[in-house]
Amino acid sequence: MAAQPLQPVGERSMGSSREAARAPARSPAWASTQASTPGAALAVQRESPESGLQKHYSNLCMEKSQKINPFILHILQEVDEEIKKGLAAGITLNIAGNNRLVPVERVTGEDFWILSKILKNCLYINGLDVGYNLLCDVGAYYAAKLLQKQLNLIYLNLMFNDIGPEGGELIAKVLHKNRTLKYLRMTGNKIENKGGMFFAAMLQINSSLEKLDLGDCDLGMQSVIAFATVLTQNQAIKAINLNRPILYGEQEESTVHVGRMLKENHCLVALHMCKHDIKNSGIQQLCDALYLNSSLRYLDVSCNKITHDGMVYLADVLKSNTTLEVIDLSFNRIENAGANYLSETLTSHNRSLKALSVVSNNIEGEGLVALSQSMKTNLTFSHIYIWGNKFDEATCVAYSDLIQTGCLKPDNTDVEPFVVDGHVYLAEVSNGLKKHYYWTSTYGESYDHSSNAGFALVPVGQQP
Repeated sequence: MAAQPLQPVGERSMGSSREAARAPARSPAWASTQASTPGAALAVQRESPESGLQKHYSNLCMEKSQKINPFILHILQEVDEEIKKGLAAGITLNIAGNNRLVPVERVTGEDFWILSKILKNCLYINGLDVGYNLLCDVGAYYAAKLLQKQLNLIYLNLMFNDIGPEGGELIAKVLHKNRTLKYLRMTGNKIENKGGMFFAAMLQINSSLEKLDLGDCDLGMQSVIAFATVLTQNQAIKAINLNRPILYGEQEESTVHVGRMLKENHCLVALHMCKHDIKNSGIQQLCDALYLNSSLRYLDVSCNKITHDGMVYLADVLKSNTTLEVIDLSFNRIENAGANYLSETLTSHNRSLKALSVVSNNIEGEGLVALSQSMKTNLTFSHIYIWGNKFDEATCVAYSDLIQTGCLKPDNTDVEPFVVDGHVYLAEVSNGLKKHYYWTSTYGESYDHSSNAGFALVPVGQQP
């Protein structure tokens, strides 16, 4: 009989023997952890995290013969200081590897093993950000263990951690029973179609997860269709990100199935379909569904192939749809004609849309000026993002006047007027619907409303 692969660091299986067999094998670096004395292990078990997370982490690393990660130590020290100040309720532990404010040593799967042992007893920590690290499938195993044992965790960010299909399967399966987690970010982990299918199956069972981010995960058409099918029944998910799947063919099957889902789903609030190769027929499918949908407030169809002909369908549905508040059309090609279609609807009919991004859509002065005029008559239409188009002097003057008269607040757009030799120009500012989606600022707040206006206007399953 073939020997079963070893489980990581003496852990017991989370589920079936089959799952235990798939658990990451113990590396040579972990082998020395078995040499710990029973007395030392008992001492660590008795030590309470409330006595100091930093001290607890250091002692546990020594007991398990694991190298101390100075970045983790620094973050835990900050948490200890917050606790001493009486700020112990609802802490989000931010150990993201792309933090540029402090020296970073990225967290490995072995580091996360130690960290998970501490966090499972920290009931005052309800958010964990370990994005942009090196967890891999080993770290995914311990993340799944943590979700099984830490019943206060409502936000978990695992984005860009080299987690593959097997790690995705472990996390998806543990969410069958988890009733606490509200927001999971798996962005950038190549779980592929196989991993995506496990998450789709999870949504048939889980009734507590509200926001799921699977953007840039190399999902296939099969898993995209599976998500669209499952969401016709799931009544808990309020926001889902299916950005940049790996699709083949020109039939736009993804939009056909998502359109059918939108006709039946009455809970989904935010839908992200960036880089789905959506063309005019695809946006028509989505718009046809939006005549019947009364819940969607945030539609992201950026980075697709939509032209001005597709704007005919969107402008028409906006005449009757009263729920859409944020539309991201960035990096399409709607041009002046498309901008004019939208402007006409926003001026004379629609009074629910709050934010529109037409960044880099090959719009020239006439179309941009038309959109600016909409803001003068439509007081609900408060956010607009136009950088990357073709500005003439009339455009610069129009948006300068909007800002000076108070029709457009400086934080609600991505341009700022300035004057040189009596002529008005527009400069870019770092505002947008989701500027900090992939990166964090080198100073100030990472999640300020001006840079992430889409998430601020439609707050769903936000991190604590």
